[in-house]
Amino acid sequence: MEHIFASGEPVPTVSIGKIFTPAQSFPDVASFVDVLIKNAFVISGVIFFILLIFGGFTFIVSAGGGDAKKAEQSKQTITAAATGLVLIFASYWIIQIIEVITGVKILNLK
Repeated sequence: MEHIFASGEPVPTVSIGKIFTPAQSFPDVASFVDVLIKNAFVISGVIFFILLIFGGFTFIVSAGGGDAKKAEQSKQTITAAATGLVLIFASYWIIQIIEVITGVKILNLK
């Protein structure tokens, strides 16, 4: 059965096997690493956000209960998350500086 849009045009269908064949997606190791690094930046941002929310929530709950040990632990969680994000951004900018100095394209993030 063919599905049709309200405009009368058929809905295009795609076979999943054609999208995710490894030979077409990653012709060499460099393109795989490129995709991996792009996604690592995004995933690290999401992890930072989750740790920041978790640490803030834990800090608020521990401050209300008067538990100084948990408050200190939540401060350490927030500090570690911020430090990790700074390290990720620093690694990105170091790679950019190396690209400018050497003229070699390391990341194809565009």
